[in-house]
Amino acid sequence: MNALKSFKSLALAAALVLGAATPAVFAQPMMGHGGHGGPGMHQRGPGGHGGFDGQRLMHMLDDIGASEAQITQIQTIFRTAREELRAQAGQGQGLHLQMLQLWAQPNIDAAALDALRKQQLAQHERVSARMQAAFVEAGRVLTPEQRAKMLDLAKKRMDRMQRRANRGG
Repeated sequence: MNALKSFKSLALAAALVLGAATPAVFAQPMMGHGGHGGPGMHQRGPGGHGGFDGQRLMHMLDDIGASEAQITQIQTIFRTAREELRAQAGQGQGLHLQMLQLWAQPNIDAAALDALRKQQLAQHERVSARMQAAFVEAGRVLTPEQRAKMLDLAKKRMDRMQRRANRGG
C-alpha cells in the first residue's frame, strides 16, 4: 500500500514538474540546451541560464544529474509531441471562434453551443492524452533515482509556492 502511495506521489510530482514546462515546451524551440540555442535559451556554463518560462524543466534535469543524452532524448520527445499538436491547436482555435460567433448571434442557440463545447472537450482530451504519453516516455528516459529526486524538488517547490500564497505574495 505504501509503495502505491509513493508511486502516485511520484507520478503526480512528475506531472506537475513536466506540466509546468508544457506551455514553454510548445511555444519555444527546445534546441537550446548544452549551448546550442539562440539568445534566451538555456545553456550550461557560467551565466548560461536562458530566459524562457519552461527552463524550469531544464534546470530540474540539471539538478537531478541528467546526462546530455537523456536531455537530448527528452527534448526530442517533447519536440515531437509539440509538432504533432500544432495542427490540433488550429482546430481548437477554430472551435473557439465558432463558439464566439454563435454566442454573438441575436438568438443564442444553447444546443449548438453545447455541441461545440463537447467538441472542445474531445479536442482537449486528445491533447491531454498526447502530453501524458510524452510525460510517460520522458519519465522512462530517467532512472528511478532521478525521478525520485525530481519528486523531492517538486515537493520543495510546491511547499515554497504554498508558503508564498499563505503570506499573500
